[in-house]
Amino acid sequence: MLRRQTILLIMAGMMSFTTAAQAKTSIFACEPEWASLAKEIGGDFVKVKLGTNAHQDPHFISVRPSLIAMVRKTDMVFCNGADLEIGWLPILLLQSGNSRVQPGTNGYFMAADYVHKLEVPTSVDRALGDVHPMGNPHIVGDPRNIAIVARAFAARLAVVDPENKLAYEKQLARFEDRWLASLIKWNARAKPLKGLPIIIQHKTWVYLVHWLGLDVVSTLELRPGIPPSTSHLQTILNDLPKAKPKFIINAAYENNKPSIWLSQRAGIPDITLPFTVGGTKNSDDLFALYDTTISLLLEHAE
Repeated sequence: MLRRQTILLIMAGMMSFTTAAQAKTSIFACEPEWASLAKEIGGDFVKVKLGTNAHQDPHFISVRPSLIAMVRKTDMVFCNGADLEIGWLPILLLQSGNSRVQPGTNGYFMAADYVHKLEVPTSVDRALGDVHPMGNPHIVGDPRNIAIVARAFAARLAVVDPENKLAYEKQLARFEDRWLASLIKWNARAKPLKGLPIIIQHKTWVYLVHWLGLDVVSTLELRPGIPPSTSHLQTILNDLPKAKPKFIINAAYENNKPSIWLSQRAGIPDITLPFTVGGTKNSDDLFALYDTTISLLLEHAE
């Protein structure tokens, strides 16, 4: 009898150990770029759930029951912030009923809180379009921001899951080494792009433009988030002989009809950039995202 009890205790201990070893910190990422970064830093110690895909506009997401179920059981939400998800994330968090991931908790992590924002308005007027009070939220355009967010995220992840703190620190160090090497390569490859005159469809590209030193000669959206009228596009078309832009860029998730309209009439290329992980072919992780972006720009730079 005693021997049987001993065996049962040993088996119970082994099952408990196995369960603990298999337990992973659950992370809900709002956008593909942050899901990719969470996997880089968390490795095998995290389970990442993605709320959107690369062909969805992150401004406008429906709060579906499947999303609520994801967040209800998660340990951490990793989103962009700076009001990019203002139209849906607060509702999602409220309906999830998950106290671990509400604003102000360790499980609530907004990437844009840790970087310098561009285009912070001095005043907000909805008549001016989709203006973000906290500044332009599209920080993924500049890979230098990724490095900053990675450090902050690793520190927060270690607070949420202190048992694996050393693992997260090691994975962060490996990521930073690879990222720095890649950043040096990207900067060298992108030198011919500096000062290049371009047209953008939406203010999505402010951080990319800032990083590469591109020259935006026109923006198709007269007001952020409001599709341009034909008369506005015609005005841009009339001014092109003076501006001499090389190409028009838009994001994979954007409706590119305005870009195509102008491209066909002006005879300049319309380039769809991935903007986020998985947006276009060969952009399946963060490293590939910037490799592909620079390659597409250089392809049409001459």
